[in-house]
Amino acid sequence: MQQGGGSETEVTWEDQQNINKFSRLNNRFHELEDEIKAAKEKCDNLEDAGNELILADEEIVRFQIGEVFVHVPVEEVETRIEEMKDVTSKDLEKLEEEKETIVVQMAELKKILYAKFKDSINLEED
Repeated sequence: MQQGGGSETEVTWEDQQNINKFSRLNNRFHELEDEIKAAKEKCDNLEDAGNELILADEEIVRFQIGEVFVHVPVEEVETRIEEMKDVTSKDLEKLEEEKETIVVQMAELKKILYAKFKDSINLEED
């Protein structure tokens, strides 16, 4: 590997492991961003469904379970929506915590790799 000044820097096994780990973390980071986006969208949709249910004048509404719509009392649907919102919120919190952990690990690896390779390595995204 060439540094900016033209001198070569030896890439050790440990360096290669750090580069590989950074790459895996970076991939997981992008996966998490997609999962977080989907979870937020699901939370918004559940919130909208709950609001629409409040406006409904019916005592029994159609509720989708799997691929089938069934007639369910409004109270039960409200309970199910609240439970789904709770589960989705907890999942979202876990995803965001994992994302924060990954960001910290990536920052540590960047520090190590940039210290050794300086501008010979690019770990920033365009």
